[in-house]
Amino acid sequence: MLFRVFPWTPDALPTTAGGALFVPRAWQGAGRHDNPDSYGALYLATSPVSAVAERLQAFRGTQLRASDLRRADGRALALARLDDSAMENVVDLDEPLELTRRGLRPSGVATRDRTRTQPAALRVFEEGASGLRWWSTLEASWINVTAFADRALPELSLAGPPQRLTVGMPAVAEAAGLLGVRIT
Repeated sequence: MLFRVFPWTPDALPTTAGGALFVPRAWQGAGRHDNPDSYGALYLATSPVSAVAERLQAFRGTQLRASDLRRADGRALALARLDDSAMENVVDLDEPLELTRRGLRPSGVATRDRTRTQPAALRVFEEGASGLRWWSTLEASWINVTAFADRALPELSLAGPPQRLTVGMPAVAEAAGLLGVRIT
């Protein structure tokens, strides 16, 4: 199971704007594994807390209000649960032997230097993979997945309706606590 936090439009189809599987490729380019000229990147996590924490990290050391879980355009942030059981060709960059095989060091995977992470992701894509697994820079025990949309979308499906994020949601409370974010 994979999880994603996204700006939700309840009546949107899963792969259209506001849907859980929509990839805003035209707006990509600055993300860790973005290469929009080659693929759309869908950023996912193996736990709901990790997915929420990735979205809330900008609030570190501050407070989170219910209104912060809604975008300026009015869309609420929601948590989607995705069935990834059909997604088989994912390169695991959390596996030491895989890093060695690729000549990568852990520091090169976790760096914020996009001139290193984006080319590494592009190489994985060019090999025909559906995506890559790597650890979160927020908490190393959290595993994130970058799915290459054109290949991965046919292998992913919604495992239930998205849940609108609320300050009372357990995953939001846990992520906020781990990030030092006060909920008000």
